[in-house]
Amino acid sequence: MGVLKNKVALITGGSKGIGYGIAEALLHEGVHVAITSRNESSANQAAKQLNAKASKAEVIGVKADVRDFESQQNAVKKVLEYFGQLDIVVANAGLGHFASIEDLSIEQWQETIDTNLTGVFYSIKSTVDALKQSKGYFITISSLAGTNFFAKGSAYNASKFGLTGFTQSIMLDLRQYGVKVSTIMPGSVSTHFNGNIPDVKDAWKIQIEDIGELVVDLVKMNPRTLPSKIEVRPTMPPGK
Repeated sequence: MGVLKNKVALITGGSKGIGYGIAEALLHEGVHVAITSRNESSANQAAKQLNAKASKAEVIGVKADVRDFESQQNAVKKVLEYFGQLDIVVANAGLGHFASIEDLSIEQWQETIDTNLTGVFYSIKSTVDALKQSKGYFITISSLAGTNFFAKGSAYNASKFGLTGFTQSIMLDLRQYGVKVSTIMPGSVSTHFNGNIPDVKDAWKIQIEDIGELVVDLVKMNPRTLPSKIEVRPTMPPGK
């Protein structure tokens, strides 16, 4: 715990799923955490649940929409006012609309790109000064869909291909300041994504605590070493 104790992390979309799993893992290491959600009650409820498990760190919930730059700026301001620093940012908020290009609506396309790609641009623009000061870490949650295309995935593929490239480029921009940047590209994860309800049928999938463990490993790594792009997939999916 000593390496990360009293560091401060901001996780977008942290009220459930992968973001929640990352928050829980960082808390266990003594990291103070702010989780954001578009829904204030969801953010506060998740923070309450996480605080009930934490003994040496604290969680706060913050209402913020990654699609709104001013909203993200305000969230970062709250984190800095409350904790006094910012060391780790996990750009996790994301969504997916899956349909043939014939059926995909303009609104679905725009929401996917605005959330999964532009939202991450806003995340780094609103936190880069604080991360330069702390020589911190910026982590994006992309997807194997950011390198593997599939039918009915045009919007999601575009957002995640873009996110993977965006993250790799800003990694080169920011490492001169001692800021580390990585993207994690998971395959199937047991979450509520796309209407799924996690249960025993998802036991073969990556679990949210696995992604949390991976983030902890990244931020604990020696500053001289940077795993900039990490693909992670289930060991044995059905039928394999």
